[in-house]
Amino acid sequence: MAFLGDTLHFLVGYILPFLVVLTLIVFVHEMGHYLVGRWTGIRVLAFSIGFGPELIGFNDRHGTRWKLSAIPLGGYVRFYGDGDAASTPDYAALEEMRPEDRGNTFLGARLWKRAATVAAGPIANFILAIAIFAVIFATYGKHIADPTVSEVKPGSAAERAGVLPGDRLVAIDGTPVVTFDDVRRYVGVRPDMPISVRIDRGGKDVDLTMVPERSVIEDQFGNKMELGIIGILTSQQSGNFRVQTFGPLQAIGEGARESWNVVTGTFDYIGNLIAGRMKADQLGGPIRVAQASGQMATLGLVALFHLAAVLSVSIGLLNLMPVPVLDGGHLMFYAIEGIRGRPLGAGAQDVAFRIGFAMVLMLMVFATWNDISSLLG
Repeated sequence: MAFLGDTLHFLVGYILPFLVVLTLIVFVHEMGHYLVGRWTGIRVLAFSIGFGPELIGFNDRHGTRWKLSAIPLGGYVRFYGDGDAASTPDYAALEEMRPEDRGNTFLGARLWKRAATVAAGPIANFILAIAIFAVIFATYGKHIADPTVSEVKPGSAAERAGVLPGDRLVAIDGTPVVTFDDVRRYVGVRPDMPISVRIDRGGKDVDLTMVPERSVIEDQFGNKMELGIIGILTSQQSGNFRVQTFGPLQAIGEGARESWNVVTGTFDYIGNLIAGRMKADQLGGPIRVAQASGQMATLGLVALFHLAAVLSVSIGLLNLMPVPVLDGGHLMFYAIEGIRGRPLGAGAQDVAFRIGFAMVLMLMVFATWNDISSLLG
């Protein structure tokens, strides 16, 4: 009975929230491809959530097969003229088509139509994230605090730089800060990197330089993250903790800003990774996403959908990377086609896609290894 209880808890507590989050993100991504493809006149053969054997499905009046497949770790839209679910062109079939039919295929469509259809998937992910953040902010508001220091930790970077209780941070490296979270976000991705901080001390601006210290932070679930910290705290009185409310249009703008924060944070992490300032063990795969989904589900639907918004931005960014087999790789080929006036040869594209597939596969293996290592460690 204990085994059955543990199994049920695992399925309901981790797998179900993970599938809800992943299905939402994949559905919206593929719907972006589908809607723009249909709008530009490209015929759609199949819209699938998941890969592998079909579990259930139906045909709509346009001849598109909508289906739910057995392996729920992604999805695809298959256009007319595609050789498989990965949108590999079926050149042999294209050669045998009549000219009027070839115009309804993805490969036979004009360059701008192909580019718009491919770009629509990642764009849909960004729109989803903005929408989720906007609904959360419009419904529940946003918890914020002023960047005013109530305590400076002894021996910290802030103490060595001369920060005092009562100081209010105004800007970091010339970037204005409005909330205490702005400070935490900026400093967190800059361990061991000198930063210039402007503070307001009794109405006078004071410029200081400090180096955030590398520190391992553990959250309430025991997950460990390596971040930069400067050693300052705020309090209810100093920080004026409050909930900021937003109207519908303001919430959309705040949702866009929150999504942009995810984008910049991602690029900051990648830059630190390349420069060797941060470790690659924070790259997570499906196991860690499932774990995070289960953990956020325990905090409620708001936390779970907040995670979905962050993941949607991340997946949109990942798909825009200029790697063949990803949407960004296709867009790179279209840019080359636009410059050359003709597409790359089928052989060159095939080699590029094989290399791209190998790169994505290695990334997935590495991320999964990180997941397993974090569970065992």
